[in-house]
Amino acid sequence: MLQRLIDDFKEQTGSALRLVSLGAAVAVALLITIVFLCAAAFVAVLQTYGLIQACLAGAAFFFVVTAIVAGSYAMRRNQMEVRAKERARERSKQARSALHSGLADPQIIATGVQLVRAIGIRRLIPILAVGGLALGFFASRHTADDEAPAE
Repeated sequence: MLQRLIDDFKEQTGSALRLVSLGAAVAVALLITIVFLCAAAFVAVLQTYGLIQACLAGAAFFFVVTAIVAGSYAMRRNQMEVRAKERARERSKQARSALHSGLADPQIIATGVQLVRAIGIRRLIPILAVGGLALGFFASRHTADDEAPAE
């Protein structure tokens, strides 16, 4: 059983490594292709218009590519921030609903009543006050962490 798991892991790791190496080879070939296309375009513009115009055309092309990549990066970062805020809101809703369902459970209410009877109301008030302060501190700390910008 354990040997089968190890063999499966080795096979999956080998497949992943092969795919990564093929992807790297494709990326290198694509980079070389782009370099030669840029060189050919530069030479064509150089022969037709001259050196300064060829350099300006190359700079303009790469500026446009850079602007497109930077715009897509900014859009992706904004989408990730929105998703993170939605997940945080969803987690807080789940926590509130879990707390509400826990407090509405009759067994918890019965346990609380038995606790008050066993300890006594005069001894329980300071304990509840300290617990309430701690809960408030942790709740305010948790919301401050959720509102911090994600980068």
